[in-house]
Amino acid sequence: MVRAAVLPAVGSPLEITDIDLPAPGPGQVRVRLAAAGVCHSDLSLTNGTMRVPVPAVLGHEGAGTVVAVGEGVTSVAPGAEVVLNWAPSCGSCHPCSLGEVWLCVNALNGAGAVYAHTADGTELHPGLNVAAFAEETVVAENCLIPLPEGIPLTEAALLGCAVLTGYGAIHHSARVRPGETVAVFGAGGVGLATLQAARIAGAGQIVAVDVSPDKEGLAREAGATDFVVASQTTAKDIRKLTGGQGTDVAVECVGRAVTIRTAWESTRRGGRTTVVGIGGKDQQVTFNALEIFHWGRTLAGCVYGNCDPATDVPILADHIRAGRLDLNSLVSERIALDGIPAAFDTMLAGKGGRALVVF
Repeated sequence: MVRAAVLPAVGSPLEITDIDLPAPGPGQVRVRLAAAGVCHSDLSLTNGTMRVPVPAVLGHEGAGTVVAVGEGVTSVAPGAEVVLNWAPSCGSCHPCSLGEVWLCVNALNGAGAVYAHTADGTELHPGLNVAAFAEETVVAENCLIPLPEGIPLTEAALLGCAVLTGYGAIHHSARVRPGETVAVFGAGGVGLATLQAARIAGAGQIVAVDVSPDKEGLAREAGATDFVVASQTTAKDIRKLTGGQGTDVAVECVGRAVTIRTAWESTRRGGRTTVVGIGGKDQQVTFNALEIFHWGRTLAGCVYGNCDPATDVPILADHIRAGRLDLNSLVSERIALDGIPAAFDTMLAGKGGRALVVF
């Protein structure tokens, strides 16, 4: 039995309870969690914006130590430190055959499986495949990335989502070039990682935008050269900061129609906007045909940073070891498992960076 945060049903509060976690079967690995990040996607699962089978143990951003392996597992052994990969690619579907592993159509197949039970025998699903909001979890072998040497295990949890997403938005989706100007909308965990990635890419001017003025310190520490408190004049404010032109790139980390539209308007003619935030179906973004032609801007979605975790985690590890990427600065609070509901409330209030559950 291990402690875990269970979502009984969409719209219900999380329940911190004991679950019966079986030994790993063929091709499976049991991991003792060191830490798990509290991501906005977890909140989106609780309110139905994103849907997975329930009851489920949530949490998809985590790192820990292998404690047991099932038959046929060859890539890891007990004692290995690993990062959880919530969206493993199958390698055989059409997107995977094109090298677009982040769009794998089978990535979330594991979320429908029964992987554990509550004390009364109720079947539980593993959230986004990995069920990181638990002291221990059992995952498929391909849901693990060996942690490169020299990376702190606790903070490494952030590599599983926030950092890969922010890094990929800058380097793979927007493809920021040295000297370009960048605006980042939202200074939560993903936004702060995006700011750091923009700095690493050599962006000349980095504008952070958030509804909370209290985020300015965090944003500037991450690499922002300017900070704008979101308002109805945000696009105009950004153009003023950039000599009337607008930025070369905007990255939207919020997932709201008004923010996506503002990010697009904040870029120069021919600018590029990458949308990282996950919004609901009710968030409709509108453009007229003439402005699309006239401005010549690009608007692109971005899934998991358009990353291949097996390739990108070692690259991120190099940045961490060299001091270019600071994981610790992304964390605004360290909490226990029962602190997750309060962390959701803090997220809804637009406060802080990443909350990290430390086991």
